[in-house]
Amino acid sequence: MDVRTIDSPVSHFRQGTQAGLSIAIGYFPIALTFGLLAKSSGLSMLETVLMSLIVFAGASQYIALNLISLGTGVFEIVLTTFIVNIRHFLMSTTLTEKVEEDSLWAKITYAFGLTDETFSVIATREGKAATGFVFGVIVMAYGSWVVFSGVGHVFGAGLPQTLQESMGVALYAMFVGLLVPSLKGNRKYAFLALVAAAFNSIFTLGKVLSTGWSIVVATLLSAILVEWILYIKQKGGMAHGQ
Repeated sequence: MDVRTIDSPVSHFRQGTQAGLSIAIGYFPIALTFGLLAKSSGLSMLETVLMSLIVFAGASQYIALNLISLGTGVFEIVLTTFIVNIRHFLMSTTLTEKVEEDSLWAKITYAFGLTDETFSVIATREGKAATGFVFGVIVMAYGSWVVFSGVGHVFGAGLPQTLQESMGVALYAMFVGLLVPSLKGNRKYAFLALVAAAFNSIFTLGKVLSTGWSIVVATLLSAILVEWILYIKQKGGMAHGQ
């Protein structure tokens, strides 16, 4: 057997597509629901598919969809989704050490396809991950998300209006699904979620800020406050230990 064939870019890409198949299957219901919600929110088929093509970020797209339906401004939407995706800086740094050396353009290209799921598959691969493998994983995930977003929009057009509107619960179900695993066994995340919810409620109910800015400011303030409290607590523990 020719070793060069096993280690060829085509072989690595094929391995990546096989590893990314589970992500593609997992994206099916979420992307489908996104397409349905986009349709019920007033987005056209072209706008829905373009959002998935250009943004490719599940949680951020759901958040943006909710903010769009509330009439939030473009700047507020961009800033909110940027804050949500700040974790990608850390994931990118980790992935740089995991993936084999390649050109800057190759890294920029596959960095676009970085999501929580693609990162998990690539980061847990044994040894260095070949560029072909990374592209294989991302192509499967990206293709599934874009295609099924469009399918969801088309499929949603044939559903009764009441059923389309009831799909809105999927938005909150996804947020709960993202939040609960983080809360399990970690009081910091639970406290952060509660503080952010409290700030957002105060700003919204008190009509201090618009809905979009309320989410942005509440997210920033809660993160700063929680980190400051933890810092003070840690500093106090070190002082008692001396």
